[in-house]
Amino acid sequence: QYSAATTATSYDAVFKVMNTWRWVPELRFVGQYHDHPAYIEALVKSVKAHWKAQPRGDLLLMSFHGVPKRNLMLGDPYHCQCHKTGRLLAERLGLKDNEWRVTFQSRFGKAEWLQPYTDKTLEALPAEGIKNVDVVCPGFTVDCLETLEEIAAENCENFKQAGGENYHYIPALNAENYHIRALADVIQQHLQGWQETLPDYDEKVIEYEASMSQQRAKAKGAKQ
Repeated sequence: QYSAATTATSYDAVFKVMNTWRWVPELRFVGQYHDHPAYIEALVKSVKAHWKAQPRGDLLLMSFHGVPKRNLMLGDPYHCQCHKTGRLLAERLGLKDNEWRVTFQSRFGKAEWLQPYTDKTLEALPAEGIKNVDVVCPGFTVDCLETLEEIAAENCENFKQAGGENYHYIPALNAENYHIRALADVIQQHLQGWQETLPDYDEKVIEYEASMSQQRAKAKGAKQ
């Protein structure tokens, strides 16, 4: 999912470095792949693998990292892309509307962040009669403190203190083969059109032409 707070700032860091370069290469960025079929399929396999090993809960809670609501109001597509990922995953899993929800975690500070909040939702679920829940964090490609401590540990404790019974955290895609294949598919898609991907590309020919070009330049006085 694209967010100005993360994706765009990565672009800024790259451009800051290249701002000092005299010869800037061609660039291509992967801005988002929130609805890429291979990514959704990887999530589907992950959830199904968990359900095969553990009893399925009453609700699949999809928790995404939160951002201030102001970001959405300024035109950031992150909120919409999170919901699209959630909807596509739910559709592929064959879930009914009351069997899944999208929430947002990791808020801090006094400003309003994207809602509903993950922690508040989990604390309220037992009162709604939902006492068995599975939680997945589709926006995290690998597990970290925010998934293992905040989601898998702290929110599990809060859920059970509120009357919940069974809480299962579904690990991030991490180094699973289907995750690697999904990333490879995304990369292959964005590599289309580059010279190196064309059928007639020959690295030896390119190296030879570059060498000859260098020799001609030196013959005319170039120092390197």
